[in-house]
Amino acid sequence: MNKIKNALISVSDKENLKNILHILKKNKINVISSGGTFKSIRKLGFKCKEVSEYTDFKEMLDGRVKTLHPKIHSGILFKRDKKKHKKEMQKKNYDPIDLVIVNFYPFETSIKKTSNNEKLIENIDIGGPSMVRAAAKNFKSVTIITDKEDYTELITELKKFRGKTTYNFRKKMAAKAFNLTAYYDSIVSEWFNRELDLKFPERKTFFGKKISQLRYGENPHQKSSIYISSLKSDDINLHQLSGKDLSYNNYNDIFAGLEILYSNLKAPSTVIIKHANPCGVSSNKSALTSFINAQASDPISAFGGIVACNFKISNKIAIEISKTFFEVILAKGFDKKALKILKKKKNMRIIDISKFNYESKTTGRFFDNSFLLQEKDDFIFQRKKLKCVTKNKPTGKELKDIEFAFRVCKYVKSNAIVVVKDNSTIGIGAGQQNRLDSCKIAVQKARKFQPKHLINSIAASDAFFPFADGIKTLINAGVKTIVQPGGSIRDKEVIEAANKARIKMIFTGIRHFNH
Repeated sequence: MNKIKNALISVSDKENLKNILHILKKNKINVISSGGTFKSIRKLGFKCKEVSEYTDFKEMLDGRVKTLHPKIHSGILFKRDKKKHKKEMQKKNYDPIDLVIVNFYPFETSIKKTSNNEKLIENIDIGGPSMVRAAAKNFKSVTIITDKEDYTELITELKKFRGKTTYNFRKKMAAKAFNLTAYYDSIVSEWFNRELDLKFPERKTFFGKKISQLRYGENPHQKSSIYISSLKSDDINLHQLSGKDLSYNNYNDIFAGLEILYSNLKAPSTVIIKHANPCGVSSNKSALTSFINAQASDPISAFGGIVACNFKISNKIAIEISKTFFEVILAKGFDKKALKILKKKKNMRIIDISKFNYESKTTGRFFDNSFLLQEKDDFIFQRKKLKCVTKNKPTGKELKDIEFAFRVCKYVKSNAIVVVKDNSTIGIGAGQQNRLDSCKIAVQKARKFQPKHLINSIAASDAFFPFADGIKTLINAGVKTIVQPGGSIRDKEVIEAANKARIKMIFTGIRHFNH
């Protein structure tokens, strides 16, 4: 370890700077700085040499060029144990810079505050990341600090080792520095991609800021954390009002529920999710009725699930909710009395989603060293392109239920069958390897919990029926209208079976797999 002689400080966030300056002064470490940081250091009463004085080069281009100078980068990058490097530094009369404390222009914050492209571009930091990368590369000799949260550990190191830092500390800070530069650059590149509506660039980087460490992952032996990846917000805007900390599985179910809830369900709607699949969905003029109907769809599966509502929870709805064990309640606000009732269940997570919003147009899935990226499935079908392939035609009222059934169907794991009556699910068959089994499960659940509603009900399928056996199962249960994409080589056979049973069948021409 070599004692630190010179430190370069250039920070946008000047909080807690005084603590650092005290320890540097105590260890007789010279400070170099520029711009606003230089003024702040002097204002705090500490000695500091301005970068332009240090380099004998006046900053230019409105401050775009100030730290981009050989004296700065040579001081950071030179190998202290290499004779050639030492000679070159002595010849130029350049001093080593052993400590670099830098954070960047607030480009990420600026995106959230302004849409003025000129202002945003001026907040793309060039000198800062250049110094950080240089210092991180040369971590064998240089300490790089990019986060004010690390000031405490730096102070501890300097106190303990009398103006020096350890190799392991420098290496750890270097890793953190490269994470920051990668994160910063990925935000800038994502901003450009969105400006150009470029969903699938040749090279894709993801950025994320850790929100919290979760208790565990999908299973107790797996570690897990949640990150935010947003150009618009510093928060995922799920405001937890009560209950235990959220788990990996809670978040997985929450996002599955929110996807359905934010899929343009305009009437008061309730979604109940279990293991990332809906077990009940209902839209109704009455918010209370929508909850009751959603739960009635499959009350056994609803137990221990999550409830997502696009309305404010009233006292009456809270009383109904509290009759069953739910893991999470999501809603657009809670009345005071309702909140008091729900908070009696200490472990139940109560979350306000009033400020939640979707941002990205794509969705991804990771597989070890590769990932898939696709556009979000925001489409349902075009009414004008619906094709009634049977002799009997649906009414206008039935078309509303047809759309509701097909909308819900696209959020159910494939193969998916959803049976609906009056804008409420009454039977859902999910995640089966064949469509016939999904039909049997949907019918079985409807017969168990909603037998009276099966007569004249509507069924939706996320993909075509390869054989007539699936629709026969639905018909025998009382389904009178089926909506499906069509496109099977046996469509004729399926249509004949539908006509024979005098039911109505609609082809959408749109498939909605959700694996």
